[in-house]
Amino acid sequence: MTRRRLVAGNWKMHGLAADLGEIAAIAAAADPAVDVALCLPATLIERAARAVPGFAIGGQDVHSAAKGAHTGCVSASMLRDAGAALVIVGHSERREAQHESDAEIRAKAEAALAAGLRVILCIGESLAVRDAGDAVATVSAQLDVSLPGAPADPATLAVAYEPIWAIGTGKVPTLDDIAAMHGALRARLVAAFGAAGEQIRILYGGSVKASNAAEIFAVADVDGALVGGGSLTAADFAPIVAAAARG
Repeated sequence: MTRRRLVAGNWKMHGLAADLGEIAAIAAAADPAVDVALCLPATLIERAARAVPGFAIGGQDVHSAAKGAHTGCVSASMLRDAGAALVIVGHSERREAQHESDAEIRAKAEAALAAGLRVILCIGESLAVRDAGDAVATVSAQLDVSLPGAPADPATLAVAYEPIWAIGTGKVPTLDDIAAMHGALRARLVAAFGAAGEQIRILYGGSVKASNAAEIFAVADVDGALVGGGSLTAADFAPIVAAAARG
């Protein structure tokens, strides 16, 4: 099955008003053959959405509640109101630093989908788990518990496999390791959702850059990428998008 590729940038805790020009340059370089998005700090979402109308701007986290006494948190409807079209949930930096559980991440994903946001659900293993030979089993189990209920439209949910030890380190799993993990995740998605599981995109994330993007995208069941540092400038991000567009 051919799935339209998705390349999403995660700016993490980077980005000020002075960077709106860079966001505009990234939007201008987007290829119509690929879905391209930038997930920005909450402080930039509204300004970016106004600066690049029609380009997908997203958030990096969302609360599971619609409203309430949750100081410092942002609801799905708030993200939508600011102009966001999608949101990341379950990034390892939140799982580890904010101690988010699989159940909490599932609740966030379900809240976002219910509000009309597209969701990128992140999962991944530590180096200790990888070295112990438990990566596939661990990440598959993580997906099973984090996965929201079947989305009405499979295109609204993507799963991003991000080995924690590869994020920002320059280290990348072997292509065989990526293939094995993505194949296992595809099997879990099909087990959960049937034929719709074949339509959900599985992204790879972790030190993706222009020099390795093409070979990663050539791996079976790699339907795009979630890119961190490589998405901060058009000069770095555009070649990754171009590699996805080439097939």
